[in-house]
Amino acid sequence: MNIVILGAGQAAAALAAKLRALGHAGPVTVIGDEPAPPYQRPPLSKAYLLGEMGLDRLTLRGTDWWAEQDIALRLGERAVAIDRARRVVATDRGEYPYDALALTLGAAPRRLPAAMGGALPGVHVVRNLADIAGLQPALVAGRRLVVIGGGYIGLEAAAVARKLGLDVTLVEAAPRILGRVAAPETAGMIRDLHRGHGVEIIEGVGIARIAGDAVVEGVELADGRLLPADLVICGIGVAPETALAEAAGLDIDNGIAVDARGRTSDPAIWAAGDCASFPAPGGRLRLESVGNAIDMAEAVAANMLGLGADYIPKPWFWSDQFDAKLQIAGLNLGYDRVVTRPGSVWYYRDGRLIAVDALNDARAYMIGKRLIEAGKSPDPETVAAATDLKALL
Repeated sequence: MNIVILGAGQAAAALAAKLRALGHAGPVTVIGDEPAPPYQRPPLSKAYLLGEMGLDRLTLRGTDWWAEQDIALRLGERAVAIDRARRVVATDRGEYPYDALALTLGAAPRRLPAAMGGALPGVHVVRNLADIAGLQPALVAGRRLVVIGGGYIGLEAAAVARKLGLDVTLVEAAPRILGRVAAPETAGMIRDLHRGHGVEIIEGVGIARIAGDAVVEGVELADGRLLPADLVICGIGVAPETALAEAAGLDIDNGIAVDARGRTSDPAIWAAGDCASFPAPGGRLRLESVGNAIDMAEAVAANMLGLGADYIPKPWFWSDQFDAKLQIAGLNLGYDRVVTRPGSVWYYRDGRLIAVDALNDARAYMIGKRLIEAGKSPDPETVAAATDLKALL
């Protein structure tokens, strides 16, 4: 069976490795539009942006590994179409026939429209190596940075810039930072962390436009205030890469829609990672995380080879900001109660423990993760009062 993997990120690397580990001996080709081999994305807005991690440590597998595994890497090559009738992927360099195709296309950062100044020189996003290459030289101590968006990417970039000595203001249009992904209690801990390091945080105010003629000069808020700025980072979320799949006529629903085993509406095409949405209780789910990229890709690899097992996600996430590590286990969707402990927030829905946020508290994270994965839900009052969390197990 000739397998083509379209997209060359974390999910692609995991899928290709799993195919070989499971004994697939047929051709495997990985096609990516970036010139670099598959690399980790999370450190881009953390250690790599800060200059504490080099490209060698960012890269997931060395060149020798791909050769040893007899996996063809086609880098710097842009896919332009999927011909489902002929089972061929067309790129800007040629055509690649397939028996089975895996889409691991990831997601792309949302950008402000050009009419709002989103295309001005000095406006940056943080998603790939090219973005960091453009941003790093601009992070000079004493310069004024405005970060638009109070999600994890925006907050991580703000922390790096502040550590490098820039004056940093973060603007969030929603009533508070982390509004979509965390409880007010977690947001409060992160807000205090940033303000303690000198980041100004403005919440509940939208952006009118990025001001400037030839380059960024400031950010005008919806309430009329003008924040002076030498550069801007947009951290307003990402959108799944679905254009190729949509043009090929595949079902799209909050990403490329797959069944419980990772197969799209075309039996010969599969999808995994940030670009794919899968069935979950309460609707379709799309998870933007390293854990999901690896686990879903490995599940898809096994199913491509005939295992026939549903993908059961075990969500986990993390975020490094200043000297703090926020670790998250589970999914807090639809929570109706939170229990707080020093350094951790425990989420419940209908009396069941569904997620834990832990700030510089690895013990709470690990115990919460084990409880969630085991389907155990200690009483909220017991969690709040516990002197030894290990006893909850």
